[in-house]
Amino acid sequence: MNKAELVDVIASKANVTKKDADTILSAITETIVEVVSSGDKVSLVGFGSFEPRQRSAREGRNPRSGEKMQIPATRVPGFAPGKLFKDKVAPNS
Repeated sequence: MNKAELVDVIASKANVTKKDADTILSAITETIVEVVSSGDKVSLVGFGSFEPRQRSAREGRNPRSGEKMQIPATRVPGFAPGKLFKDKVAPNS
């Protein structure tokens, strides 16, 4: 499902126009990106949590030459699905 298809579903479920649904979806995604990039966590009960995670420095290999190289530490976005989301995707596990 792409953004346009998601906007269509949101518009029909929330009984709003596609333009309003697109505005709301864009505002939500922009807000999550801003909050996580500032170092905070966004928790949506039942859905999951978005948070910044620290990835430590490590040694890797250049795929072309095979030579070892140092990969620097960095901060990356992370998502942990909530229990409701996990149960919906994999109900028997």
